[in-house]
Amino acid sequence: MSERRTIVASYGRYLEDFVVGDVYEHRPGRTITEADNIQFSLLTMNFHPMHCDAAFASKSEFGRPLVNSGLTLAIVLGMTVNDVSFKAIANLGWKEIKLIAPVFAGDTIYARSEVLEVRESKSRPTQGIVTTRTEGYKADGTVFMEFIRMSLIPKRGHGVGD
Repeated sequence: MSERRTIVASYGRYLEDFVVGDVYEHRPGRTITEADNIQFSLLTMNFHPMHCDAAFASKSEFGRPLVNSGLTLAIVLGMTVNDVSFKAIANLGWKEIKLIAPVFAGDTIYARSEVLEVRESKSRPTQGIVTTRTEGYKADGTVFMEFIRMSLIPKRGHGVGD
């Protein structure tokens, strides 16, 4: 009989695990509901009628309420955590956030991230900076959002709890 082993689940990646050019397809996707949109809009005090007034939105070029872009950004960012930043020390910033196409209640969204740059930190020898470009896209393949993100990632053996 073999010896019993205990395996501790691990999430995320260390600096050494990132390779420029790698693409992570983040799963699972998420179907956005009308309730998601209303709750997020109320929580963030964004009372624009394009998000919560179907009669108002029906007169717009979109013909129906838009999902709050803050919500789609938050969900797409959240989708990246297990693959990109679960072990991160800090998010260093986001840039070039682009809202490319509308998202509506009922749309199922996904995300993918490409590693653009991996470098050691000049001031923190046990850490490095990983730069990724993330796209949010719908089930039909329509890209609705993209952004670039910089994360401070520990080297193996130097993460929280290592």
